[in-house]
Amino acid sequence: MTVLLTDSKKRTGAFPSHVQSPTVKPLVLVVEDHEDTRFLLTYFLGVHDCHVMVAQDGEEAIRLAEETHPDLILMDISLPHLDGLAATQKLRGLAALRDVPVIFLSCHAEASFRAEALAQGGNDYLVKPFALGDLECILERHIGKRVAAREK
Repeated sequence: MTVLLTDSKKRTGAFPSHVQSPTVKPLVLVVEDHEDTRFLLTYFLGVHDCHVMVAQDGEEAIRLAEETHPDLILMDISLPHLDGLAATQKLRGLAALRDVPVIFLSCHAEASFRAEALAQGGNDYLVKPFALGDLECILERHIGKRVAAREK
């Protein structure tokens, strides 16, 4: 199931809230197979003035990323069909998506999972359940840089 909550071709607004831009509204691809987590992330990102697309598995994530070139990807590790690690490795092999930040969201708290995720091309790693404040800090760090670069 693919859901585009807003039209990504007409981006207005900005994230984070302290970085004001009249023309840029970031597009975030949420890759998550659990409906309740997708709902939480979609709502949270909407409150933070982001366009949101969702994918339920790694294959769909790659297809959507190639079509839309998101500003950030929130990637679950345990996904059907193609897991988040393999999907990220494939995304890193695509020139147009090589620099898109990938933030892993996983229930695996072991350091080895984090190390593997970062080795596969992840930019950050949050363990579920995570504090929304931690997610907000990660989003501000990664999206804020991309928004600022586009505004120049």
